[in-house]
Amino acid sequence: MSHAPFGFATAGAIRFGRGVLVEAAPWALARARRILVVRSASVAAAEDLVRALSEGAEVQVVTARGEPELNSLNALCDRARGFAPEMIVAIGGGAALDTGKALAALIPAPHGALRYLEVVGEGKPLDRAPLPVLAIPTTAGTGSEVTRNAVIGIPEAGRKVSLRDPRLYPALAVVDPELAAGCPKGIALASGLDAVVQVIEPFISGRANPMTDALCRDAIPRGLAALRQVVEGRDGWDDMALTSLMGGLALANAGLGAVHGLAGVIGGLTGAAHGAICGAALVPVLHANHAALPEGSAGRGRIDWVIDRIAEIYGSLDGLQGWARDHGLPRLPDLGVTDENRAMIAEEARRSSSYAANPVDLGTQGLIGVLEQG
Repeated sequence: MSHAPFGFATAGAIRFGRGVLVEAAPWALARARRILVVRSASVAAAEDLVRALSEGAEVQVVTARGEPELNSLNALCDRARGFAPEMIVAIGGGAALDTGKALAALIPAPHGALRYLEVVGEGKPLDRAPLPVLAIPTTAGTGSEVTRNAVIGIPEAGRKVSLRDPRLYPALAVVDPELAAGCPKGIALASGLDAVVQVIEPFISGRANPMTDALCRDAIPRGLAALRQVVEGRDGWDDMALTSLMGGLALANAGLGAVHGLAGVIGGLTGAAHGAICGAALVPVLHANHAALPEGSAGRGRIDWVIDRIAEIYGSLDGLQGWARDHGLPRLPDLGVTDENRAMIAEEARRSSSYAANPVDLGTQGLIGVLEQG
């Protein structure tokens, strides 16, 4: 059977497993003597990592507080250029990793950030190669450790946009499930739903390919089961972290869909947590895509397969939504979606790069219907 041509790219190397964090400092010290560490405030493991790096390198530490925004990034760049780092080590949740990747791109860049940003800027490729990045996720959700973009908030425009370049893939991703184990239930729910969405959307994407299919067919049932385990207080963190990693690999090579198209707009508009938005939109988007695709089509068959996997663990597609709400997942109106802004959100989402990979164009009215159901 012949296949359409496709490519596959990811981080330079990946280390996965409990305890692999100890490999991070020796790897970095073998390659750099001036290291900028970008960390989440609440990650205790960052303290030990900074101490280990400081034994062989000059280290400057930046604390990422929330998702990166353009003005704060510009200020961090100005500060970091004086330090002249040779490498970025980012440890924390998706916001810390995105901050680290954005700094890796912008510190060497000769122009302002707007030259390189999608949607609100020129979307140009980077003029100079980014600094190498060592990415260490401490939540199991975003997959940012193996993607080539950094999501940046533009509050004045009410949008979140990507700074994207093929050279932004981290040089090394260190994924240690012990770092995510024990995170609060609300974070486990939101980040876990994000991870699940990020293996479902690439699988039903119009850009899916045999390699992303292989990842997603394994990760979808794995992630759905692990999500329930970690939220209900059982140990499923290895599978949750692996699902997140596979989602990053898949989305970087097959794209996403309507869930992320909506999430980018809603998050930029309201500041709501990305994982919560994705979790609230997932089931309505699957229903809408299923209804819009012709019966017997390959795209509808993929969604049927996903719905069957969900039903095996949650009873039905709607059972997943009910379970998530029972465990505290907010509805879209609780996240800032209103009667007045639904049409604007739908129209903006249709123009997003994420929505372009959705298996069918749902139209503005279809997306408004999704927002009403979420």
